[in-house]
Amino acid sequence: MQITSNIAVADHAAYMSAVACAERRALHSYFDQHVLEEDDGIYVAVDEGDYSVLPRAMVDRIVHTVPGAMHDEF
Repeated sequence: MQITSNIAVADHAAYMSAVACAERRALHSYFDQHVLEEDDGIYVAVDEGDYSVLPRAMVDRIVHTVPGAMHDEF
């Protein structure tokens, strides 16, 4: 028997939503898209190109990365 709490389902849905957002953004970006887990359990997608160098506090919260899909090589 598997027991799934509503919190676990909501967390998974929030995570998958942030991953989907990162994947969509990566298609039109030269930079990697990162999914970060915030302290309150929410997930956000951030574009590495928005920062000159990602702060260490952000790097420690990365749970998934989608490589940027745009390239200058034609």
